[in-house]
Amino acid sequence: MRHVVVMTTAASVGLMAIFLVDLVDIFFISMLGNSAITAAVAYAGTILFFSTSIVIGMSIATSALVANALGAGDDNRARSSATSTALFGIPVSIIVSIFVLLNIEMLTGLTGATGESQRLAIEYLRIIVPSNPILMIGLVSASVIRAHGNAKRSMYITLAGSAVNAVLDPILIFYFELGLSGAAYASVCARTTIAVLALYWSIKIHNGFAKPSYEQFLTSIKPIAVIAIPAVGTQLATPFGAAYVTRAMAEFGPNAVAGVAVVYRIMPVAIALVFALSGAIGPIIGQNVGANNYSRVRTTYNNGMIFVAVYILVVSILLFMFRNVIADAFGATGIARDIIILFCGPLALLYFFNGVLFVSNSAFNNLGYPVYSTTLNWLRHTAGTIPFVIIGANWYGATGVLAGQYVGGVVFGLLAWYIGYRVIDKKERLYLSKS
Repeated sequence: MRHVVVMTTAASVGLMAIFLVDLVDIFFISMLGNSAITAAVAYAGTILFFSTSIVIGMSIATSALVANALGAGDDNRARSSATSTALFGIPVSIIVSIFVLLNIEMLTGLTGATGESQRLAIEYLRIIVPSNPILMIGLVSASVIRAHGNAKRSMYITLAGSAVNAVLDPILIFYFELGLSGAAYASVCARTTIAVLALYWSIKIHNGFAKPSYEQFLTSIKPIAVIAIPAVGTQLATPFGAAYVTRAMAEFGPNAVAGVAVVYRIMPVAIALVFALSGAIGPIIGQNVGANNYSRVRTTYNNGMIFVAVYILVVSILLFMFRNVIADAFGATGIARDIIILFCGPLALLYFFNGVLFVSNSAFNNLGYPVYSTTLNWLRHTAGTIPFVIIGANWYGATGVLAGQYVGGVVFGLLAWYIGYRVIDKKERLYLSKS
């Protein structure tokens, strides 16, 4: 539990900083007093989530492969895996970025964006999407650092990026009067900072990358693809569900979408430790899988669930206590306020089941069953989202849309928990039968 807590809290400081900057973005943007601009953040964020999911999936593959090699005592394999993953991921991120830019009007239209909100969302995306390859370099390098267990260094990287974003945001948004575009430029500068620091420290401190080799790359493609493709597929499920919810909210007007935009910025800050846990627990499980220590794998998985339960309970109580203060801070009125108040009440508690799914997905990726992560995440964001959102919208309107999204997560969180234990037991039996 100490290892889980230390890795998670260190990682969460950096993540919290990033999420706080996003929250500050939406706070400053809401001060402009235009719900169309705030709604544009939600529309653009949904598309951006799709493109960055590719990057996140590759970073997950890097962490799993490097941690497993380190656990087995094979430093050379760890370095070559990191290099091959970067060589594989950077061209992919470039291709995805080009696709988004070429189809940007169609993609924003699919989220329900129209008129001024769509124009602003497109303007924002055209600035930030080209920086996805830079983000790929940063997150892959940071994954190498985390796989080595260097949580403090990983924290410093994200803190530096967040500091750059936080300083540039008000300057570009207000002083230079760039509005939403200013927030996008600040994010690009933050991504660049993260990439430079992460790449430098991963090489300088851990000698984390090997000299590129064509032969090594060819032999690494299969193990990378085995983890990366399902991991990317897993990550894509979340923005798919978010896109569906955003489109459903669009039926109730820009004020409803603005409310969701605020919730989508509050939630990561409030639940930052859960996001951090899913990333921090992976290397712990991965190294112990590499060492065939399944007793510690099981203990780590159990402690992850305990951590999620206690943390979500505490955060939910705090959100409920300050729900009106939060809504007032963003000047939320009408349906936007109702949506924020609902999230800060009972819905925050239900995030426990999302946390269970996060921990289980991380375990599956590092246990060699990444397809389970992909399947469960897609089920969560399709069968566990669409019918519940439809029912919620018909019964309770815009607030029912958000409620449906969270209620649907209960079933698949419990299912992931059960399968997680089954997979750990299966891996242990396979190891014992061979030893």
